[in-house]
Amino acid sequence: MSLSSLSRFCWSVSRLRYPFTPKAVCVNQVHGSTSVLTDSCCHEGLYPGHITTSPFQKALLAVGSGVAALHDPYRHDMVAVLGETTGHLALMKLRDTMRNDPEGLTILAERPRIRLSTLDLKEMASLPDGSLGREYLRFLEDNLVTPDSRADVKFVDDEELAYVMQRYREVHDLLHTLLGMPTNMLGEVAVKWFEAAQTGLPMCALGAVLGPLRLNASRLQSLFTLLGPWALHNGHRARCVLSIFYERRWSQSIADLRQELNIETPPVILTATNRRNI
Repeated sequence: MSLSSLSRFCWSVSRLRYPFTPKAVCVNQVHGSTSVLTDSCCHEGLYPGHITTSPFQKALLAVGSGVAALHDPYRHDMVAVLGETTGHLALMKLRDTMRNDPEGLTILAERPRIRLSTLDLKEMASLPDGSLGREYLRFLEDNLVTPDSRADVKFVDDEELAYVMQRYREVHDLLHTLLGMPTNMLGEVAVKWFEAAQTGLPMCALGAVLGPLRLNASRLQSLFTLLGPWALHNGHRARCVLSIFYERRWSQSIADLRQELNIETPPVILTATNRRNI
């Protein structure tokens, strides 16, 4: 089987269940309470949307999704499949870290989700500049992204670990906000360096290694001399970012939250530009 065939196979399997359609962020929308990964409906597998795969099938999915993600780093569906099929050991460590943190344990028990349906955008828009909620909303608007673009987990063969992966996926944009990084290639690579140091997920490590290949000379210099060392240092020393109940901290200032998490202010201020501009 060729690499292109693997990529097509991976894409087709990833679309078997629960396709999603991102929605535009609208400040006028007001949404209700949090939801959880599991529900009361009858379903096959370990959780809604779970697709059972053998080790060989997981290997095929990992290779195919890796090739597709390398070709186009903005193929979030392929990045998602790669993370799910290669991240079991890292997810176990993250789960254990969350269990040993009171706030993280609460998150595992309550299973909050970050979706447009769970966010009160009007309230977040009314918060002062510099607060987590207001700056997160501004990040979504400036970078033209939505939390609903994060696909549901399908290939993780443990219900609790599947939620940990889903939580990682849904707080990714919040991490961009905390780190002050936009969604252009340099910003994404800097976040991946932080995530690789913090989570140990192979997907993040791969992105951290291969992402710089798409940067021009000036941005490479900025990454290797400033942003990269800062991201690695803070990723190693910061409190686990999955153990923060962000939904209860919208009014907290980003400066205070950074101090609490032991994250330093970024050495370079990047602005939101065309997301494919490197």
